Formats: sequence, structure tokens, C-alpha cells
Amino acid sequence: MSTFSGINTAYTALSAARLGIDLTGQNIANQRTEGYTRQRLSTSAMDAVAQAGRFSLGAVPGHGVSVDGIVRLGDAVLDARVRDSLAASGFWSTRASAALTAEAAMAEPSEAGLSNQLSEFWSGWQDLANAPDSDAAAAVVLNGASVLTSQIAAGYDAVSSQWSSIRASVDRTVTGINVAADQIAALNGEIRSALNAGRSANELIDQRNLLVQNVARDAGGTATLESDGTMTVRIGGNALVEGTNARHLVASGPTSIAAGERVIVAWESRPDTAITLTGGELGGTLSVLAPASEGGTLAQLADSYNEVATALAESVNAVHRTGETPDDAAGGDFFAIDPNGPAALGLSVVPGSRDELALASPGAGALDGSIADAISQIGQQGDSPDAIWTDVITSFGVATAGDVQRANLAETSAVTAVGAQQSVSSVDGDEETINLLTYQTAYQAAARVLTAIDEALDVLINRTGLVGR
Repeated sequence: MSTFSGINTAYTALSAARLGIDLTGQNIANQRTEGYTRQRLSTSAMDAVAQAGRFSLGAVPGHGVSVDGIVRLGDAVLDARVRDSLAASGFWSTRASAALTAEAAMAEPSEAGLSNQLSEFWSGWQDLANAPDSDAAAAVVLNGASVLTSQIAAGYDAVSSQWSSIRASVDRTVTGINVAADQIAALNGEIRSALNAGRSANELIDQRNLLVQNVARDAGGTATLESDGTMTVRIGGNALVEGTNARHLVASGPTSIAAGERVIVAWESRPDTAITLTGGELGGTLSVLAPASEGGTLAQLADSYNEVATALAESVNAVHRTGETPDDAAGGDFFAIDPNGPAALGLSVVPGSRDELALASPGAGALDGSIADAISQIGQQGDSPDAIWTDVITSFGVATAGDVQRANLAETSAVTAVGAQQSVSSVDGDEETINLLTYQTAYQAAARVLTAIDEALDVLINRTGLVGR
């Protein structure tokens, strides 16, 4: 065995320890970097050179350490679980957020709510029935009616504005997904090239995984790792990214809730064929924006405002028409609805003064308030606007509570999944400090081995034969 073989053994030890120190520094430097996965040095012992025959020297040590690569300490199963949980969390969180916003705008139950305003409206009619010749009581009724129509219109406008705002977010989300798809495709190419060349692609893989997680939360995307190191990302069962190729999404449909049509997301190559999205924020957003016939949260609420406006106009007009004004003229409509638009926005008050109010039964005289009394009782009926609105509040509250509960469960699941992922992949400062000390000690020991060999060779080369002189 060569006397110089120990130098190579010590050299490999020095190289491995130095690379270990560099790698530990990389982990520490990226301790707070989002998406970074810690790395470890993979090494193996180098076997001794095989010897046989008459010149065999017997048992000899190996030739040092071989650096096999840099291992990324991630877990594909945990990564997939995180993507699935983020898709569910994004879907239900979006629905819950939209429902809570709409519920807050309804302001029920409170003095600012529509229920309270309806009660005050009927109470005003009761006061007018007790004093049909009072201009003040008539003014209260007319003012209350005006406030009521304004509140119904404001409620519808709030829903419509929220719908439009969420609709605009669809375009932004689609744009973000398309940008992420292009970036994932580019990273696929870089990762494949790096792996084929024998280089480490760990940092590139971290960047790609973070983008894929964002796509999962945005659109419920799923991912499959291919044998060449690329990742295929699918949305709705079809590939968004495959190898170095990325497809784009496009959003289309109405920009106003009044249109009553579907907002769809489709592939850019087939814009008329909607993609079925059952996860992610985009899927939750589309379910919120769906028409009322398809269970759209906001469209159903807008229809409820229209239903209340229609029921209010029909019920009050039906009774008001049966009365007479102080001038013995037949009563007409109290409310009018503009047919050229939503009922909630087209509701208005017809009479402008007490003289136009039909408060008395025909032939009962100007001081009769029986019609006003009958109108004041409308709110107690089973099919009254109050009953309709109460059903709306109850059903909407139950649905909102359900969405919030699902969102909380999905978010808890996502936090748990991310925690499990981080327990494997995140950088531990204490662990890295220990690793750093270990590699530092190994480097010093390898250097001492090299020094010892150098001293031995110095004796062999420079001092052999000098004994006794």
C-alpha cells in the first residue's frame, strides 16, 4: 500500500467537512426563507482497492469518504397533503368570507336592519288608523315608506357591489394562476437540466413547490412528480403544466349580478367550455357568484330583496286599492315597481300627501281609518314581507354558520398539514449549530491527520539513513 494513500484519505475528509460546513451555512441563511427545505450531505465510505494474488497486502483500510450528493429533506406525501388541505381551506374560506360580509351588511338583528324598519312601517299605519285626519301621522307613514324603499334598495346595492367586487377578483386570480403556471414550467426545465447534469436542484424544487402550493390554494390544483424530475400540475383533471409547457386559463361571463348568468373559467384554447372547479379560492368564488338557480349565495340574497319588495308592494296595494281618499276617490297603488330593472331598486312610493291616501272604507266617511288598520296588520300574516324576510335571515344565517364551520375545520386541517410538513422540512437552529460544530471538529481532525502524514513523510524522505551519523 502506498505511503501517500493517506493523503488522499485526509483530503476527502477535508473536502466533505468543508462542504458540510458550507451546507450548514446555507440552511442557517435560509432559516426564514418561505418554502425552503433543509438539506443534508449524503456521504459513503470509499472501499479499499481490491487486491489478489501473490502481491496482496492483506487487509487494508478504505480510501476515505465520497460525497454522494446533497439530500433535500422533504416528504412528497406531506407535500401532497398540504396541497389538498390548502385547496379545501381556500374553497371554504372564500365562501365563509363572502357570507360573513353579506351578513354584516344585512345588520340583522338590529335597529338598522330591515326587520325593524318593516315593524316601524306597520306601526306608523296603526297610528294613522287611530288619527286618519292627522297630517303628522300621514307624514310619518309616507316618510317611513320612503325610508323602507331606500333600505331595500340599499340592501340590494350592497349585495350587487359585493358581487361585482368578487367578480373582479376572479380575473386577478386567473391572471395570477397563469403567471404561476409559466414560472412552474420554466422551473421544470431548469430542474430537469440540473438533474441530468448531476447538479443539485434543491433550491429550484423549493421554489416550484411553493408555486404549486399557491396554485392548489388558488384553484385546487393537484400535482404529480414525474420520473424526469418535472412536475405535472392539473386543474379540474386537465394539465395546467406538463413538462415545460403551460396552459392558460380565461374568465368570462357577466360583470353584473342583474344579468343572472354564470361566470365561467375555461382553458384559453376552449373559452366556451367551463372547467369544473371544486376546490381552491377560485372554486369557492365561482360558487358564490353562481346564479340563484344554481345555489349562488349572493344571487339568492339579491332575489330575496326583490321578493320582499314585490311582496310589500302587492300586499299593501291590494288593501289600499279597496279604500277611499278624503275626497271620496277610489284608492290606487301605494307602491309602484319599475318593470325595467330589479324590483328592489324600482320600488317607490306613489302618494305624496295625506289627501292621496285611501284610509277609509267606501262610504264610511273621511274619519274612518279601517283601511289603514288593515294595512297595519299585514305584517302579522304568514305570507307577509316580514315573514319572507325572517325566513331569509334564518336560512342565510344557518348557511353562513355552516360555511364558517367548514372553513374553520378546513383551516385547522391545513395548519396541521403545514405543521407536519414543517416538522420534517424546516430548519432547526439548534440542530444546525450542532451540525456546524460536528463538521468543524471533523475538519480539524482531518487537518490533523494530514499534518501527521506530512510529518511521517518528512521523516521518511529527509531523515532516513541519518541515524548514527
